[in-house]
Amino acid sequence: MKKIVLTLAVLATGVVAQAQEGGFGFNQGDILLEGNIQVNSTKESVEANGFTATQKQNNTNFSPKAGYFINDKFALGVQLGVFSGKETTTLPTGTDEVKQNGFYAGVFGRYYFLDLGQRFKTYTELGLGMNNYKEETNGTETQKNSGFSTGLGLGINYFVTPKIAINFGLSDILSFSTSKDKNTDVKSDEFNANINVFNNFFSTATFGLTFKL
Repeated sequence: MKKIVLTLAVLATGVVAQAQEGGFGFNQGDILLEGNIQVNSTKESVEANGFTATQKQNNTNFSPKAGYFINDKFALGVQLGVFSGKETTTLPTGTDEVKQNGFYAGVFGRYYFLDLGQRFKTYTELGLGMNNYKEETNGTETQKNSGFSTGLGLGINYFVTPKIAINFGLSDILSFSTSKDKNTDVKSDEFNANINVFNNFFSTATFGLTFKL
């Protein structure tokens, strides 16, 4: 009888330990690997004076990042961003093609502040980094910017397994950027406050995968 009780106690301890190890969410010392992607494609046609003008636009934005949890709720890390876009306008007189390319490198801090059940984890994130942007029109460079930007946003992780989650990066609440055109020496600053973010969470959402190591 004692052997049976001891055996059951050992099994129960093992089950509890596995449940703790397989819990959803993050703990101090965990490493976060994440990749978000945003793809937009639009096409518009306008008729005027018997002629039709067509505009096509395709944009792709990929942003991988890695972070380390200094406690159960807060992570610090590094992030990259790669952007490419193409806009084609077809007129009766010809076709104009604009190509855009951008690169971003920076750091971020992420804080998990609310659990919506066991699998949904919501967070706020502050990022800061340097960026470069280049634009060409019909093969000729028309714009080349460099500067820095910062943004405060929201996001949600849905854990499919204890180690893998789907990430929804929602709209930035606050953002600020400054840049300088190397061709014209023109400086520009931009500040945005998205006060309607809670009404249109998925208007500029990014989707990706989050891995816990």
